[in-house]
Amino acid sequence: MSTIARHQDPETNPRVKTVFDDIRATRKSDFINNMWHYLAFDADLLETTWAEVKSVMATPSALDPLVKEMLYIAVSVTNGCGYCAHSHTAAAKAKGMTSEQHADLLRVIALAAKTNQLATALQLPVDAVFNADDRP
Repeated sequence: MSTIARHQDPETNPRVKTVFDDIRATRKSDFINNMWHYLAFDADLLETTWAEVKSVMATPSALDPLVKEMLYIAVSVTNGCGYCAHSHTAAAKAKGMTSEQHADLLRVIALAAKTNQLATALQLPVDAVFNADDRP
């Protein structure tokens, strides 16, 4: 259950409508998902969050769009965000993620969780070769 009620007609606010129109144009879809509908309770929060998402996820960069989605899945799983794990898995599949890639991603997530927990439990010192300040 959400902590706030979903606004029934958020686009009556011109700032929200502008953001929703940009989401539609950027994603080339009329679908506005719940994240944006619920953030529409505060136009400032909606605008800044969408600007960040658009800048990182929809702007060409050194990372391929599919890789960005797969990273988003991994972080969402790690943070326990079922909503984001679902939405970014759908986005990754739409960008071409295969079942084999998805399975590999899940193996990497599971392995990283295990080895992170072991390293934390053991309080391992960082090897000098991994520390940029200690390298020549």
